[in-house]
Amino acid sequence: MCVSILFVFSASADTIILKNGRRIVAAGVSQDADRVTYQTPAGQMSIPKSIVARVEHDDLSYSSVSRDDSAPPVSAPQVEVRGYEDVVHLTVHDDAIDFAYLARLESDARSGSPSAIDKFAAAHHVAAQFLLSKGDTDSAIGHYRQGLIFAPDNIGLLLNLSVLYLRESQFTAALDQLERARRLTPDTMPIAADVAKLLGWAYYGANKLDQAIEEWKRSQRLRSDPEVARALEKAERDKQEEESYKEGETAHFALKYSGAATPHLADGILRALEDDFRDLESQLDYTPPEPISVILYTGQSFADITRAPNWVGALNDGRIRVPVQGLSDVTPELARVLKHELTHSFVGQKSHGRAPTWLQEGVAQWMEGRRSTSSASALLDAAGQGIPSLNAFSGSWMSLSGNSAAFAYAWSLAVIESIIDAGGVSDISRLLDRIATEPVEDALRDVLHSDYSDIAQQTVAYLHRQYLR
Repeated sequence: MCVSILFVFSASADTIILKNGRRIVAAGVSQDADRVTYQTPAGQMSIPKSIVARVEHDDLSYSSVSRDDSAPPVSAPQVEVRGYEDVVHLTVHDDAIDFAYLARLESDARSGSPSAIDKFAAAHHVAAQFLLSKGDTDSAIGHYRQGLIFAPDNIGLLLNLSVLYLRESQFTAALDQLERARRLTPDTMPIAADVAKLLGWAYYGANKLDQAIEEWKRSQRLRSDPEVARALEKAERDKQEEESYKEGETAHFALKYSGAATPHLADGILRALEDDFRDLESQLDYTPPEPISVILYTGQSFADITRAPNWVGALNDGRIRVPVQGLSDVTPELARVLKHELTHSFVGQKSHGRAPTWLQEGVAQWMEGRRSTSSASALLDAAGQGIPSLNAFSGSWMSLSGNSAAFAYAWSLAVIESIIDAGGVSDISRLLDRIATEPVEDALRDVLHSDYSDIAQQTVAYLHRQYLR
């Protein structure tokens, strides 16, 4: 099949930070000795490298929670825009979409002319990219769906739409597009490896391990990729462990559990999770679109599969993984663990996987009912030596020692407590929405009118006021 239009896949964006503090969010950023070049809805732009402080690369992460370093990011192939420069400029100008122009292109496309259809598809791609730059993913999805009405076999539209669905954790919808893309891309096409890679992530997210493994193996046969290799190795570990597991299912959860766990315990866990789901749905104003996978392990199986540090009691890497060895009922402690891990699914999906770890862990602890009563004094003592920067707790905590992890958890909880004390849980919900579309510090300024330093000071004042009266 011949594909006449090639698009830039912008599932992830880069941020160019200028020396004057201005930020430019763009796709396809590249650098040479003198200039930094990037893509915008209006075409390719470039600026002198001398005015650039740095470039931050922000890869889209599939995993609901970026707590497992073995979970590779979902990325779409970077492909250059070719032709139809007039469409680019006529579709988006004066910082707006020209819908009258789109209507004229639609009228032309109804004639069935291949050239008219190509222009129509290109215009809706440009419109979608413009909306993504504004943080409007839902409307961008609408433009890709509109473009596919006349160009249902356009690989660029199919894969761009698929990546947006993956970003939204709409795995079934992504599969519909990717399976069509696979039928249109024989293995002789270079892009076939990318289609298989994305199919693997969609199947994995939909809890279809066998199909995910099959697609990732196919992707590796077509082109070796270390990200796919890591994902495949992890999926094969899961499959081997879970082959003898029993299963349970509710409206929002797909449960697998070891024979060491009783059906009575499994039923109790599903009931507790459904109660937690309704509570989180209300508090965070969000409903995950797909069933959430839950795996119950014996203690040793949990360690073998997750390969997490020994201070990790449970894990959410897109699947909720909980050790339950020796339990026959949902104890209060297990109930807290379940709500903590489920909160990660909500926070991760609502923020499109972009929530920093301090926010993830702080909100999860707050939702499970934990408060800073026992840690406030120690936190204030530490703050007296220098208030910790939240930026230091943004990445993975998996390499932290037990003591360092304990401090990170305590400080993150205190920060979330202070935010909720000042503005309520609704501030957390709005913050997650903003983080889904813009850098964390920009979101903090937009929602809380604060930066990291302000929030640290606010947290210290809150701890003094609340716990050291």
